Amino acid sequence: MSDSLDFAGHEFARASLDHCVKCTICETVCPVAAVTPLFSGPKFVGPQAERFRNGESVDHSLDYCSSCGACTLHCPQGVQIAELNSQARAVMKADHMPVRDRLVSQTTLMGTMMTPVAPIANAALGNKPIRTIVEKVVGIHRDAPMPPAQTQTIKGWLKKRPPRTTPATKGPIVFFHGCAGGYFEVETSKRSIEVLEHLGYEVIVPKQGCCGLAQQSNGLFDQASAAVLKLCDDLRAAGGELTIVSSSGSCTGMLKHEAHEIMGVDDTRLKDVSTRIRDMMEFLLELHDAGELPQFSPIDMTVPYHAPCQLKSQGMGMPALEVLRLIPGLEVVESGATCCGIAGTYGLKKEKYEIAQAVGKPLFDMVRETNTDLALCDTETCRWQIRKGSGVRTEHPIFLIHRAYGLS
Repeated sequence: MSDSLDFAGHEFARASLDHCVKCTICETVCPVAAVTPLFSGPKFVGPQAERFRNGESVDHSLDYCSSCGACTLHCPQGVQIAELNSQARAVMKADHMPVRDRLVSQTTLMGTMMTPVAPIANAALGNKPIRTIVEKVVGIHRDAPMPPAQTQTIKGWLKKRPPRTTPATKGPIVFFHGCAGGYFEVETSKRSIEVLEHLGYEVIVPKQGCCGLAQQSNGLFDQASAAVLKLCDDLRAAGGELTIVSSSGSCTGMLKHEAHEIMGVDDTRLKDVSTRIRDMMEFLLELHDAGELPQFSPIDMTVPYHAPCQLKSQGMGMPALEVLRLIPGLEVVESGATCCGIAGTYGLKKEKYEIAQAVGKPLFDMVRETNTDLALCDTETCRWQIRKGSGVRTEHPIFLIHRAYGLS
């Protein structure tokens, strides 16, 4: 067994499970258990089942856990239930990892292949017969939300953009865009960079690879561990003392929390990056608290906002909500939803698609009732899920920050 799977199978699992007092609070907040009997619930497959495991799972409904993290977040005893379940699932799948789960985690490869043929790729993704074949052969549901291919990467945009004309009065800062921000959500990365430059920073965008989150969530711990450490090398090369800012909330969570807590990555490079990285809206809130965030121009609008699971699991509250409410005239309605259902690649899989849609339905309804033109959410896959499920354009909160600074 590899070091990461050995950690998953033994060390961490025994560290917190005996703090469970069977209060069942985790059961009441689990969005998956609420919509399907196929999942036995976080307590049963987590701390309860772990006591009976000896190298393999005693309950294969474990694979229906979406790892949204709501159970860990609400546990009054500090039991890291979602992390424990992710580890147990990785051990359970180690000797029979589906090809589909290996393919769906190759986000950089997907972006590299789709960008040069973006119009064709998007047409194929919207073609029902092709999607039906993919569902039967690969196991990705025909109606699952897929990332929109773009004709230009963030790297291509950076090469072609004219030099900035405003001074960098606050010095350099590093921007981490993540795979999705590099290939699929390029506009989010562009606006993030422009806002940071407007605030007076010299934005350094180093060459960077994948954080390994999709591999981790599918149980591919060895590959994910290698990817996250390679990324740490990339980001550290840009400057050893610089703050790192990212508009990819899920990737930020991988660096801050999941690589260490779930996979046991204990490396000085990760420790360094995890202490210097900030979510984009977290960073803006810190500037506001320090009295360094310029005032916004008014935006008269009511907009729904959903804080994703992977953002909540970082334990920093909802910084986007606080920053957006600084914009005069803007009314932001927080969704109140536990999860949108997608959970990274979970809701793409044919056997879990209907569950993901059932989990997300209250959120989709809330979004449509609040504003049929625009919704806000911090992470990419959650935005794709909300767009598809509600029919409402869903963007990163940086879109309204960009607008409130007169940049769009």
